[in-house]
Amino acid sequence: MNKPDLSADALIEAALLTQAEPLSERALRQLFDPPLSADKLIDVLATLQVRWQGRALQLLQTAEGWRFQLVQAAFAELAQLHEHKAPRYSRAVLETLAIIAYQQPVTRGDIEAIRGVQVSTPVMPTFADRGWLEVSGRSDG
Repeated sequence: MNKPDLSADALIEAALLTQAEPLSERALRQLFDPPLSADKLIDVLATLQVRWQGRALQLLQTAEGWRFQLVQAAFAELAQLHEHKAPRYSRAVLETLAIIAYQQPVTRGDIEAIRGVQVSTPVMPTFADRGWLEVSGRSDG
């Protein structure tokens, strides 16, 4: 179902640029109907590697498959875009985290009993969303 005006180079390049994970040669060949020959795929990948030389991205073959990756020289320049400042947490959040870390497994009721105050409604889901704790589901029955 490929459009006749879309070249193999263009389709494979688009697939590699839009996927977060490396793509195997088999997966790349299966983009076409009938599947692309192994020789043709090697030619396309070689063409793409040449086309991307001298740019901030390079096409690499890894153990998992083919992927585009930043060249080493671009890491330092782009690192500032992803500077992550640690969020500031309230004393209540820090106390709750400390109780969870020290007393686990712990229930919301346990936390409230230790702190002597009710746990704020958004605190626990925030912890769960960040993957800091697992909130057990309610059983129906």
